[in-house]
Amino acid sequence: MANLTLFITLLGLISFGYLYGRKYAFATGNKTGGVQMLHSRPVYHGLLIALWCGLPALFLLIFWQVIEPSVISSMVMSSLPERFHSLSPDRLGLMLNDIKNLARGLNFGSSVDPELVEASRYYQHLQQAGQNIKSGAVLVLAAIGLFLGFRLFHPGLRARNHVERIVRYALIFCSLTAIFTTIGIVLSVLFEAIRFFQKIPVTEFLFGLTWSPQTSIRPDQIGASGQFGAVPVFGGTVLISVIAMAVAAPIGLLSAVYLSEYASRKMRAVAKPLIEILAGVPTVVYGFFAALVVAPFIRDAGDAVGLQVSSESALAAGLIMGIMIIPFVMSISDDVINAVPQALRDGSYGLGATRSETVKNVVIPAALPGIIGGLLLAVSRAIGETMIVVMAAGLSANLTANPLQAVTTVTVQIVTLLVGDQEFDSPKTLAAFALGLLLFVVTLILNIVALYIVRTYREEYE
Repeated sequence: MANLTLFITLLGLISFGYLYGRKYAFATGNKTGGVQMLHSRPVYHGLLIALWCGLPALFLLIFWQVIEPSVISSMVMSSLPERFHSLSPDRLGLMLNDIKNLARGLNFGSSVDPELVEASRYYQHLQQAGQNIKSGAVLVLAAIGLFLGFRLFHPGLRARNHVERIVRYALIFCSLTAIFTTIGIVLSVLFEAIRFFQKIPVTEFLFGLTWSPQTSIRPDQIGASGQFGAVPVFGGTVLISVIAMAVAAPIGLLSAVYLSEYASRKMRAVAKPLIEILAGVPTVVYGFFAALVVAPFIRDAGDAVGLQVSSESALAAGLIMGIMIIPFVMSISDDVINAVPQALRDGSYGLGATRSETVKNVVIPAALPGIIGGLLLAVSRAIGETMIVVMAAGLSANLTANPLQAVTTVTVQIVTLLVGDQEFDSPKTLAAFALGLLLFVVTLILNIVALYIVRTYREEYE
């Protein structure tokens, strides 16, 4: 039975368990004096039986899907003749890929080793046998869950308590999954960054003024040894982020003030969704717009006044990135301004202040901590942008404060370093993890500061 068919069948059994369990609870309640004689409502009895049927079977299905490929591969490789066992792990991995391709009916060579053909047939046999065993085990386990669910049913069963406990455990599991995923990401980047710093000194990486990570691929090849000073890369990141925030912060904040304090309800209902549409535009579209419209316009304008402007500049990337971040700043600022108590506004009006004076002297100062927190989160968003920079700012790691020159950012260099045929353990490739770790630390600090400011704001004004 195919995986999709098995999953649909399992969903059918779960649905049957819920519907029939609910109906069975109604029938049992009517026999014992009414549904009110049951401890829990019939819907909870149906849910409990459905959970008994579905959860163990789904866990088995997921566990089987995770371990099945490695088990089958191990059994196939152990069945190969003895002469193959002395090969290197890389060569064995390529051979396993050939066996899998042969099992799928793909053959790109003129002649194939008969032993590999036989191994591919064994691989197909193990896959089919595993699929049959998996289907039978999952369906049997689901049937046992149904049987036990109906067997253990009685009017005094605390079905609601059991269902709520299972849901609580499921929520805890989801939370722990997110936490452990974050920890796994951090550790994976950290370990690779440590390998990089074993080859390149930390001081050279943090304080070096030249970024040229090109290295020779083979020991006998004449090539550059690479320079890994990250200052130009982070300088370009800061320059573009500053330009972006110079565009997004005033426009987004003033838009939020207008929508919150001056716009009518009808105008707000139309304007806010239209502005937030900008947040849904793919970044590659912004990149095309920057490369085809904004960058040539800036270059032509610079030529008209005698300035030398690069075809790819930090100014073009920063302007478009700022436009992209406007909805982010506007939405957060609007929520924060609306959270200011109306009593503060009424008190200001009672003292004779105008609306503009109330906004400037009362509302904005009261909402300032939340606005600053939103701006810091927007900075994190700008630092992590990649596509716009690739298409509008270029790949040149120039240490410059001139926004008319081409620069690059950390995220762009990470993408560039991980593309190509460079060995994975070379300093060039490992430099991407060092950049990622440093970028992670910077954005984490910004987020912590933003959350601290927002939390202080809530404690003071709620």
